[in-house]
Amino acid sequence: MPNIKSAIKRVKINDKKRVQNITVRSTMRTTVKNAEAALAGENVEAAKEALLTAAVKLDKAASKGLIHKNAAARKKSRLAKRLNALNA
Repeated sequence: MPNIKSAIKRVKINDKKRVQNITVRSTMRTTVKNAEAALAGENVEAAKEALLTAAVKLDKAASKGLIHKNAAARKKSRLAKRLNALNA
């Protein structure tokens, strides 16, 4: 543990941010998995809803810096591509 007051505060802040980041990352991964499961289930309406939710969570994670914005765009693009293949 640090002895300097500002360093002690930084440790506390970093711990709070780490816990929050874990929560956001976990929900993001869960929604992406749910979207992939919905796409595998052949139900177009459920897949559209799951894709919308996953896109929102991916954008939120990218805006918070948890994942790179291009990684979020890539994941959204791949999910949308699968949805379009399901529609066709």
